[in-house]
Amino acid sequence: MLSKLIVAMTLRMPRWFVRWVSRRYVAGSTLDDAVRVMQRLQAEDACFTIDVLGEEISSMDEANFFLEEYVRVMNAIVEHNIDANLSIKPTAFGLLIDEVKGFENIESLVRQASEHDMFVRLDMEDHRVTTETIQVVLKLHEKGLTNVGTVLQGRLHRTLEDISDVESELGPMADYRICKGIYLEPEEIAYTSRKDIRKATNDAIKESLVKGAYVGIASHDQAVVDFSLNALDELKMGPGHSDSRSNAGGVRKGKGPGYEFQMLLGVCGPLRRKLAKQGHRTRVYIPYGEMWYEYSIRRLQENPTIGLQVAKAFLMPWSNRP
Repeated sequence: MLSKLIVAMTLRMPRWFVRWVSRRYVAGSTLDDAVRVMQRLQAEDACFTIDVLGEEISSMDEANFFLEEYVRVMNAIVEHNIDANLSIKPTAFGLLIDEVKGFENIESLVRQASEHDMFVRLDMEDHRVTTETIQVVLKLHEKGLTNVGTVLQGRLHRTLEDISDVESELGPMADYRICKGIYLEPEEIAYTSRKDIRKATNDAIKESLVKGAYVGIASHDQAVVDFSLNALDELKMGPGHSDSRSNAGGVRKGKGPGYEFQMLLGVCGPLRRKLAKQGHRTRVYIPYGEMWYEYSIRRLQENPTIGLQVAKAFLMPWSNRP
């Protein structure tokens, strides 16, 4: 209740205060800001996935902006020799406005990224585009572009079936980020209780690992992390082990031995550093862009537990280490 109260107060604060809070979770407004943050965190054995803030758009002109900006991101990664890949929102490339042109935009970026052996993650948005996003990944693989995967949300009822369907199409080249999911979907299609969402997410992680996929375990929930560590141990996966699953693909550039842990910038830094110290590959989600305010407000609304972190940062700024 205290955390929710702090969030409610923060949402009523001036824009400058929200910006102060967001410094922990958003790299900044510009690509240069994002590069500086990644260069700093490289010392903690982190790798990265970069997201240009913004999603559903109203015109294809806006889609052109995102395509051009992501090309700039790709070039910056190469120039600065940063261990990073790309995360994109399919709707930001026009998928809901013009499906054909939207796909062409995504294909263009993925094709350019493949020339640099760079992976592109299609973020999963709300249920309106779940099927379409998965289909984009399958179509790109059909074109020989295997440097692309998507996100699957544990909270959706359909996720285990999606894992099975994608595995039947892609086999060992399947590559997922498994997370709980941030979109509040209706109970007809999604789990709504914390307990059920956690269990469904654990089931999706285990199923993906068992089926041989590459799995980005994206959670700050200690219970999910512990479950994942136990699942990896059962499969004889983890630090010091190669990926010995008979149904898995080979070693992929910029990837771990069949899995990695992924966390948001500014969230659970101590846990991420602990996992990295143990030898696990850890990836930090780096968002940046002019839409930092909209992103910050959405994060606060979707995850009220951030409220206590806001209070701690304000009262004990020396402890505000992401």
